[in-house]
Amino acid sequence: MAHAAQTSHRRGGAAHASHRSAPSDGPIRTLTWLGLTFAMILGLVLSGRDHVGVRAGALTLLIMLIPVTLGVFVTAFRRGFGSGAAAFLTAAAFALVALKFLF
Repeated sequence: MAHAAQTSHRRGGAAHASHRSAPSDGPIRTLTWLGLTFAMILGLVLSGRDHVGVRAGALTLLIMLIPVTLGVFVTAFRRGFGSGAAAFLTAAAFALVALKFLF
């Protein structure tokens, strides 16, 4: 049985870069909160349109934003919220999206 040579990414031993973010990355940026809020409001507005394709695209956008927003909130609990007002605005938009899917 032949011995496999080490590849270049295994040669460093303990000197390798981690793919996880360090807790010292800081709180969530305000622009992240505002971007999520804008995307949710845009999805809500477009989902009220009469065109079937626009409505389907808006609902797809809203469905994709749900796990992203939840992930940002989980990260915010670990690293800090940054702007509390922007986080609250995102939470309010997320509540509207959740209500749209419930009713």
